[in-house]
Amino acid sequence: MKHNEEYEPRHPMSLSEVRDYMICNFDRPLNVTTLAAMANLSPSYFGDSFKKAYGQSVMDYVTGLRMNHAKRLLRETNMRLRDIAKTVGYSDEFYFSRKFKKEVGVSPSAYERTCERKVAVYSPTLMGHLVVLGIIPVAAPLDAKWTPYYYQQYQHRIAVHLKAVETQWDEDEQEFKLLQAKPDVVISHMQLPESMRQRLSAHGIEVLIPNSSDWREQLREIARYTGREAACDSWIGYYEAKAAAVRVTLQSEVKQDEFAIIRLYRDGIHLYNNKGMKELLRNDLQLALIAEEAEPCNQPITLEQLAILDPDRILLFVCLDEPTRINWLALQHHSLWRGLRAVQNGHLYPLPSNPWYEYSPVAMNRMLDEMLLMLTGKSPNAIQGVVHGAPFFRGL
Repeated sequence: MKHNEEYEPRHPMSLSEVRDYMICNFDRPLNVTTLAAMANLSPSYFGDSFKKAYGQSVMDYVTGLRMNHAKRLLRETNMRLRDIAKTVGYSDEFYFSRKFKKEVGVSPSAYERTCERKVAVYSPTLMGHLVVLGIIPVAAPLDAKWTPYYYQQYQHRIAVHLKAVETQWDEDEQEFKLLQAKPDVVISHMQLPESMRQRLSAHGIEVLIPNSSDWREQLREIARYTGREAACDSWIGYYEAKAAAVRVTLQSEVKQDEFAIIRLYRDGIHLYNNKGMKELLRNDLQLALIAEEAEPCNQPITLEQLAILDPDRILLFVCLDEPTRINWLALQHHSLWRGLRAVQNGHLYPLPSNPWYEYSPVAMNRMLDEMLLMLTGKSPNAIQGVVHGAPFFRGL
Protein backbone atom coordinates (compact mmCIF):
# COMPACT_ATOMS: atom_id res chain seq x y z
CA MET A 1 0.00 0.00 0.00
CA LYS A 2 1.42 3.34 -1.06
CA HIS A 3 2.43 6.04 1.38
CA ASN A 4 -0.45 8.33 2.52
CA GLU A 5 -3.06 6.03 1.01
CA GLU A 6 -5.86 5.62 3.54
CA TYR A 7 -6.52 2.03 4.55
CA GLU A 8 -10.03 0.81 3.87
CA PRO A 9 -10.87 -2.67 5.21
CA ARG A 10 -11.96 -4.20 1.90
CA HIS A 11 -10.51 -7.57 2.92
CA PRO A 12 -8.27 -8.84 5.73
CA MET A 13 -4.59 -8.26 5.03
CA SER A 14 -1.96 -10.94 5.54
CA LEU A 15 0.77 -10.47 8.13
CA SER A 16 3.31 -9.63 5.41
CA GLU A 17 0.91 -7.10 3.85
CA VAL A 18 0.51 -5.37 7.23
CA ARG A 19 4.28 -5.30 7.58
CA ASP A 20 4.59 -3.73 4.12
CA TYR A 21 2.02 -1.13 5.15
CA MET A 22 4.10 -0.34 8.25
CA ILE A 23 7.25 -0.01 6.12
CA CYS A 24 5.56 2.47 3.77
CA ASN A 25 3.80 4.44 6.52
CA PHE A 26 6.19 4.35 9.47
CA ASP A 27 5.96 8.14 9.85
CA ARG A 28 2.21 8.02 10.48
CA PRO A 29 0.52 7.30 13.82
CA LEU A 30 0.57 3.51 14.14
CA ASN A 31 -0.65 1.31 16.96
CA VAL A 32 -1.27 -2.38 17.51
CA THR A 33 -5.05 -2.06 17.59
CA THR A 34 -5.27 -0.35 14.21
CA LEU A 35 -2.80 -2.70 12.58
CA ALA A 36 -4.51 -5.78 14.05
CA ALA A 37 -7.81 -4.59 12.59
CA MET A 38 -6.24 -4.54 9.13
CA ALA A 39 -5.56 -8.27 9.51
CA ASN A 40 -8.95 -8.87 11.16
CA LEU A 41 -7.19 -10.23 14.25
CA SER A 42 -7.37 -9.41 17.93
CA PRO A 43 -4.55 -7.09 19.08
CA SER A 44 -3.03 -9.77 21.35
CA TYR A 45 -3.10 -12.51 18.69
CA PHE A 46 -1.78 -10.12 16.04
CA GLY A 47 1.04 -9.01 18.35
CA ASP A 48 2.05 -12.58 19.16
CA SER A 49 1.90 -13.64 15.50
CA PHE A 50 3.96 -10.64 14.37
CA LYS A 51 6.69 -11.24 16.93
CA LYS A 52 6.87 -14.92 16.06
CA ALA A 53 7.16 -14.14 12.34
CA TYR A 54 9.55 -11.17 12.47
CA GLY A 55 11.41 -11.52 15.76
CA GLN A 56 10.27 -8.16 17.18
CA SER A 57 7.17 -6.72 18.76
CA VAL A 58 5.00 -4.56 16.51
CA MET A 59 6.03 -1.27 18.07
CA ASP A 60 9.72 -2.24 18.33
CA TYR A 61 9.57 -2.89 14.60
CA VAL A 62 8.04 0.54 13.98
CA THR A 63 10.64 2.17 16.22
CA GLY A 64 13.42 0.41 14.33
CA LEU A 65 12.10 1.73 11.02
CA ARG A 66 11.95 5.25 12.37
CA MET A 67 15.40 5.21 13.98
CA ASN A 68 17.14 3.78 10.92
CA HIS A 69 15.66 6.52 8.77
CA ALA A 70 16.61 9.12 11.37
CA LYS A 71 20.22 7.91 11.33
CA ARG A 72 20.35 8.21 7.56
CA LEU A 73 18.97 11.76 7.70
CA LEU A 74 21.51 12.70 10.39
CA ARG A 75 24.34 11.32 8.25
CA GLU A 76 23.29 12.61 4.87
CA THR A 77 21.38 15.87 5.37
CA ASN A 78 21.62 19.16 7.24
CA MET A 79 18.03 18.99 8.47
CA ARG A 80 17.22 20.40 11.89
CA LEU A 81 16.46 17.92 14.62
CA ARG A 82 12.80 18.91 14.92
CA ASP A 83 12.35 18.43 11.18
CA ILE A 84 13.99 14.99 11.31
CA ALA A 85 11.74 14.05 14.24
CA LYS A 86 8.65 15.08 12.29
CA THR A 87 9.83 13.33 9.12
CA VAL A 88 10.16 9.98 10.89
CA GLY A 89 6.88 10.23 12.80
CA TYR A 90 7.50 12.12 16.08
CA SER A 91 5.77 15.42 16.79
CA ASP A 92 7.89 16.07 19.90
CA GLU A 93 11.60 16.45 19.13
CA PHE A 94 12.54 15.98 22.81
CA TYR A 95 10.67 12.67 22.99
CA PHE A 96 12.37 11.69 19.73
CA SER A 97 15.80 12.54 21.20
CA ARG A 98 15.15 10.42 24.30
CA LYS A 99 13.89 7.55 22.15
CA PHE A 100 16.88 7.83 19.80
CA LYS A 101 19.38 7.71 22.66
CA LYS A 102 17.63 4.69 24.17
CA GLU A 103 17.66 2.78 20.87
CA VAL A 104 21.00 3.86 19.39
CA GLY A 105 23.02 4.44 22.57
CA VAL A 106 23.96 8.07 21.89
CA SER A 107 22.01 11.27 21.41
CA PRO A 108 21.15 12.45 17.87
CA SER A 109 23.69 15.27 18.11
CA ALA A 110 26.44 12.89 19.27
CA TYR A 111 25.57 10.46 16.47
CA GLU A 112 25.71 13.29 13.95
CA ARG A 113 29.21 14.27 15.15
CA THR A 114 30.70 10.79 15.14
CA CYS A 115 28.59 9.27 12.35
CA GLU A 116 30.19 5.84 12.84
CA ARG A 117 28.33 3.51 10.50
CA LYS A 118 27.45 0.03 11.69
CA VAL A 119 28.40 -2.43 8.99
CA ALA A 120 27.08 -5.92 8.22
CA VAL A 121 28.59 -8.23 5.61
CA TYR A 122 26.59 -10.72 3.57
CA SER A 123 29.60 -12.38 1.90
CA PRO A 124 32.11 -14.30 4.08
CA THR A 125 35.19 -13.04 2.21
CA LEU A 126 34.30 -9.44 3.01
CA MET A 127 35.27 -10.14 6.61
CA GLY A 128 38.81 -10.19 5.24
CA HIS A 129 38.33 -6.65 3.94
CA LEU A 130 36.74 -5.13 7.04
CA VAL A 131 39.12 -6.40 9.72
CA VAL A 132 42.21 -4.93 8.05
CA LEU A 133 40.40 -1.58 8.15
CA GLY A 134 39.79 -2.03 11.87
CA ILE A 135 36.06 -2.66 11.43
CA ILE A 136 34.27 -5.45 13.26
CA PRO A 137 30.86 -5.94 11.60
CA VAL A 138 27.66 -6.21 13.62
CA ALA A 139 26.59 -9.20 11.48
CA ALA A 140 28.54 -11.61 9.27
CA PRO A 141 28.38 -15.19 7.92
CA LEU A 142 30.16 -17.24 10.57
CA ASP A 143 30.32 -21.02 10.62
CA ALA A 144 32.77 -23.34 12.38
CA LYS A 145 33.12 -25.46 9.23
CA TRP A 146 32.85 -23.01 6.34
CA THR A 147 34.49 -19.91 7.84
CA PRO A 148 36.70 -21.43 10.57
CA TYR A 149 39.31 -18.67 10.64
CA TYR A 150 36.86 -15.84 11.19
CA TYR A 151 34.68 -18.00 13.43
CA GLN A 152 37.59 -18.71 15.78
CA GLN A 153 38.84 -15.14 15.79
CA TYR A 154 35.60 -13.17 15.95
CA GLN A 155 32.69 -15.36 17.05
CA HIS A 156 32.42 -13.53 20.39
CA ARG A 157 32.89 -10.06 18.90
CA ILE A 158 30.20 -10.25 16.24
CA ALA A 159 26.70 -10.09 17.66
CA VAL A 160 24.72 -11.68 14.83
CA HIS A 161 25.94 -14.77 12.99
CA LEU A 162 24.46 -15.16 9.52
CA LYS A 163 24.47 -18.44 7.63
CA ALA A 164 27.40 -19.21 5.35
CA VAL A 165 26.43 -19.48 1.67
CA GLU A 166 27.53 -23.12 1.56
CA THR A 167 24.89 -24.13 4.12
CA GLN A 168 21.12 -24.44 3.83
CA TRP A 169 19.68 -21.04 4.58
CA ASP A 170 16.48 -19.11 4.18
CA GLU A 171 16.48 -15.59 2.75
CA ASP A 172 13.76 -14.43 5.14
CA GLU A 173 15.72 -15.76 8.10
CA GLN A 174 18.86 -13.96 6.89
CA GLU A 175 16.89 -10.77 6.49
CA PHE A 176 15.42 -11.00 10.00
CA LYS A 177 18.88 -11.50 11.45
CA LEU A 178 20.21 -8.50 9.52
CA LEU A 179 17.41 -6.33 10.87
CA GLN A 180 18.12 -7.50 14.41
CA ALA A 181 21.74 -6.38 14.02
CA LYS A 182 20.54 -2.85 13.09
CA PRO A 183 23.30 -2.06 10.58
CA ASP A 184 23.50 1.17 8.63
CA VAL A 185 24.90 -0.62 5.59
CA VAL A 186 25.10 -4.19 4.28
CA ILE A 187 28.14 -4.95 2.11
CA SER A 188 27.92 -7.91 -0.22
CA HIS A 189 29.78 -9.44 -3.16
CA MET A 190 26.56 -10.98 -4.48
CA GLN A 191 23.44 -9.21 -5.66
CA LEU A 192 20.72 -9.43 -3.03
CA PRO A 193 17.16 -10.31 -4.06
CA GLU A 194 15.36 -7.15 -5.12
CA SER A 195 12.60 -7.70 -2.55
CA MET A 196 15.21 -7.87 0.21
CA ARG A 197 16.99 -4.76 -1.06
CA GLN A 198 13.72 -2.85 -1.06
CA ARG A 199 12.88 -3.87 2.49
CA LEU A 200 16.39 -3.05 3.73
CA SER A 201 16.11 0.35 2.04
CA ALA A 202 12.73 0.85 3.66
CA HIS A 203 14.46 0.32 7.02
CA GLY A 204 17.02 2.97 6.13
CA ILE A 205 19.73 0.36 5.47
CA GLU A 206 22.01 0.89 2.48
CA VAL A 207 23.45 -1.90 0.35
CA LEU A 208 27.00 -1.59 -0.99
CA ILE A 209 28.27 -4.00 -3.65
CA PRO A 210 31.90 -3.26 -4.60
CA ASN A 211 32.29 -2.55 -8.31
CA SER A 212 35.82 -3.86 -8.75
CA SER A 213 36.85 -7.52 -8.93
CA ASP A 214 40.35 -6.71 -7.60
CA TRP A 215 40.83 -7.03 -3.84
CA ARG A 216 42.91 -3.86 -3.56
CA GLU A 217 40.28 -1.76 -5.35
CA GLN A 218 37.50 -3.41 -3.36
CA LEU A 219 39.33 -2.48 -0.18
CA ARG A 220 39.80 1.11 -1.35
CA GLU A 221 36.10 1.36 -2.24
CA ILE A 222 35.00 0.10 1.17
CA ALA A 223 37.57 2.36 2.85
CA ARG A 224 36.22 5.44 1.04
CA TYR A 225 32.68 4.52 2.03
CA THR A 226 33.56 3.99 5.70
CA GLY A 227 36.09 6.81 6.02
CA ARG A 228 39.04 4.44 6.56
CA GLU A 229 41.26 5.57 3.69
CA ALA A 230 44.34 6.00 5.91
CA ALA A 231 44.01 2.47 7.30
CA CYS A 232 43.55 1.15 3.76
CA ASP A 233 46.66 2.88 2.40
CA SER A 234 48.69 1.74 5.40
CA TRP A 235 47.62 -1.89 5.02
CA ILE A 236 48.19 -2.07 1.27
CA GLY A 237 51.62 -0.48 1.76
CA TYR A 238 52.41 -3.04 4.44
CA TYR A 239 51.31 -5.93 2.18
CA GLU A 240 53.31 -4.69 -0.82
CA ALA A 241 56.47 -4.33 1.27
CA LYS A 242 56.00 -7.77 2.78
CA ALA A 243 55.33 -9.37 -0.62
CA ALA A 244 58.51 -7.79 -2.00
CA ALA A 245 60.58 -9.17 0.87
CA VAL A 246 59.07 -12.66 0.54
CA ARG A 247 59.61 -12.51 -3.24
CA VAL A 248 63.33 -11.92 -2.83
CA THR A 249 63.61 -14.76 -0.32
CA LEU A 250 61.69 -17.23 -2.48
CA GLN A 251 63.49 -16.40 -5.71
CA SER A 252 66.80 -17.36 -4.15
CA GLU A 253 65.19 -20.61 -2.96
CA VAL A 254 63.18 -21.77 -6.01
CA LYS A 255 65.13 -20.02 -8.79
CA GLN A 256 63.43 -20.85 -12.14
CA ASP A 257 61.33 -23.79 -10.90
CA GLU A 258 57.89 -24.12 -12.46
CA PHE A 259 54.84 -24.63 -10.25
CA ALA A 260 51.68 -26.57 -10.99
CA ILE A 261 48.56 -26.41 -8.83
CA ILE A 262 46.75 -29.75 -8.74
CA ARG A 263 43.29 -30.48 -7.36
CA LEU A 264 42.14 -34.03 -6.68
CA TYR A 265 38.40 -34.57 -6.68
CA ARG A 266 36.97 -38.08 -6.52
CA ASP A 267 38.70 -40.11 -9.25
CA GLY A 268 39.85 -37.06 -11.22
CA ILE A 269 42.99 -34.92 -11.36
CA HIS A 270 42.60 -31.24 -12.29
CA LEU A 271 44.93 -28.39 -13.11
CA TYR A 272 43.47 -25.74 -10.85
CA ASN A 273 43.97 -22.18 -9.80
CA ASN A 274 41.76 -19.24 -8.91
CA LYS A 275 42.12 -15.48 -9.08
CA GLY A 276 43.84 -15.13 -5.70
CA MET A 277 46.35 -17.93 -6.33
CA LYS A 278 47.24 -16.65 -9.77
CA GLU A 279 47.77 -13.09 -8.49
CA LEU A 280 49.82 -14.27 -5.53
CA LEU A 281 52.14 -16.60 -7.42
CA ARG A 282 52.56 -14.77 -10.74
CA ASN A 283 52.18 -11.11 -9.77
CA ASP A 284 53.09 -10.69 -6.11
CA LEU A 285 55.79 -13.38 -5.89
CA GLN A 286 56.75 -13.54 -9.58
CA LEU A 287 56.97 -17.32 -9.52
CA ALA A 288 56.63 -19.40 -12.68
CA LEU A 289 53.38 -21.28 -13.25
CA ILE A 290 53.21 -23.87 -16.01
CA ALA A 291 51.80 -22.39 -19.22
CA GLU A 292 48.61 -24.44 -18.91
CA GLU A 293 47.73 -22.47 -15.76
CA ALA A 294 48.29 -18.98 -17.11
CA GLU A 295 44.65 -18.19 -16.34
CA PRO A 296 42.28 -19.33 -13.55
CA CYS A 297 41.20 -22.87 -14.43
CA ASN A 298 39.75 -26.16 -13.23
CA GLN A 299 40.88 -28.37 -16.11
CA PRO A 300 40.82 -32.20 -16.02
CA ILE A 301 44.15 -33.84 -16.75
CA THR A 302 45.29 -37.45 -16.85
CA LEU A 303 48.20 -38.75 -14.82
CA GLU A 304 50.00 -39.46 -18.10
CA GLN A 305 49.57 -35.82 -19.20
CA LEU A 306 50.79 -34.62 -15.80
CA ALA A 307 53.86 -36.82 -16.14
CA ILE A 308 54.65 -35.18 -19.50
CA LEU A 309 54.35 -31.70 -17.93
CA ASP A 310 56.47 -32.90 -14.98
CA PRO A 311 56.48 -29.61 -12.99
CA ASP A 312 59.31 -28.83 -10.59
CA ARG A 313 56.93 -28.12 -7.70
CA ILE A 314 53.31 -29.03 -7.02
CA LEU A 315 50.78 -27.29 -4.80
CA LEU A 316 48.16 -29.93 -4.05
CA PHE A 317 44.50 -29.76 -2.99
CA VAL A 318 42.86 -32.99 -1.88
CA CYS A 319 39.10 -32.75 -1.35
CA LEU A 320 38.00 -34.23 1.95
CA ASP A 321 35.31 -36.63 0.75
CA GLU A 322 35.91 -40.38 1.02
CA PRO A 323 36.14 -41.17 -2.75
CA THR A 324 38.83 -38.51 -3.17
CA ARG A 325 40.77 -39.79 -0.20
CA ILE A 326 40.72 -43.33 -1.61
CA ASN A 327 41.93 -41.99 -4.97
CA TRP A 328 44.73 -40.05 -3.24
CA LEU A 329 45.90 -43.12 -1.30
CA ALA A 330 46.03 -45.15 -4.51
CA LEU A 331 47.71 -42.37 -6.50
CA GLN A 332 50.65 -42.22 -4.10
CA HIS A 333 51.58 -45.78 -5.07
CA HIS A 334 51.33 -45.23 -8.82
CA SER A 335 54.71 -45.36 -10.61
CA LEU A 336 53.94 -42.29 -12.77
CA TRP A 337 53.08 -40.24 -9.70
CA ARG A 338 56.14 -41.40 -7.80
CA GLY A 339 58.26 -40.61 -10.85
CA LEU A 340 57.29 -36.91 -10.90
CA ARG A 341 60.24 -34.61 -10.16
CA ALA A 342 58.23 -32.70 -7.56
CA VAL A 343 57.43 -35.90 -5.70
CA GLN A 344 60.98 -37.28 -5.90
CA ASN A 345 62.52 -34.03 -4.70
CA GLY A 346 60.07 -33.50 -1.84
CA HIS A 347 58.54 -30.46 -3.53
CA LEU A 348 54.92 -31.49 -3.06
CA TYR A 349 52.96 -29.08 -0.86
CA PRO A 350 49.46 -30.01 0.40
CA LEU A 351 47.16 -26.99 0.71
CA PRO A 352 43.97 -26.50 2.75
CA SER A 353 40.95 -24.84 1.19
CA ASN A 354 41.16 -22.12 3.83
CA PRO A 355 42.57 -19.57 3.00
CA TRP A 356 43.44 -20.65 -0.56
CA TYR A 357 39.88 -20.55 -1.88
CA GLU A 358 39.24 -17.08 -0.44
CA TYR A 359 39.97 -13.80 -2.20
CA SER A 360 40.46 -11.02 0.34
CA PRO A 361 43.28 -8.97 1.91
CA VAL A 362 43.46 -11.29 4.93
CA ALA A 363 43.49 -14.41 2.74
CA MET A 364 46.21 -13.02 0.46
CA ASN A 365 48.33 -12.16 3.49
CA ARG A 366 47.85 -15.62 5.00
CA MET A 367 48.74 -17.28 1.67
CA LEU A 368 51.88 -15.16 1.52
CA ASP A 369 52.83 -16.44 4.96
CA GLU A 370 52.13 -20.04 3.99
CA MET A 371 54.22 -19.85 0.82
CA LEU A 372 57.20 -18.58 2.79
CA LEU A 373 56.78 -21.28 5.43
CA MET A 374 56.24 -24.13 2.93
CA LEU A 375 59.14 -23.28 0.64
CA THR A 376 61.74 -22.14 3.19
CA GLY A 377 60.62 -23.44 6.59
CA LYS A 378 60.76 -19.88 7.94
CA SER A 379 57.81 -18.85 10.12
CA PRO A 380 56.75 -15.34 9.05
CA ASN A 381 55.00 -14.29 12.29
CA ALA A 382 55.60 -15.05 15.92
CA ILE A 383 51.86 -14.83 16.60
CA GLN A 384 50.47 -15.73 13.20
CA GLY A 385 46.72 -15.58 12.83
CA VAL A 386 46.05 -13.14 15.65
CA VAL A 387 47.16 -9.95 13.94
CA HIS A 388 47.18 -11.16 10.33
CA GLY A 389 50.88 -10.36 10.11
CA ALA A 390 50.29 -6.63 10.61
CA PRO A 391 51.98 -5.18 13.72
CA PHE A 392 49.77 -2.11 13.69
CA PHE A 393 46.61 -4.21 14.12
CA ARG A 394 47.46 -5.76 17.48
CA GLY A 395 44.18 -4.41 18.83
CA LEU A 396 42.03 -6.57 16.52
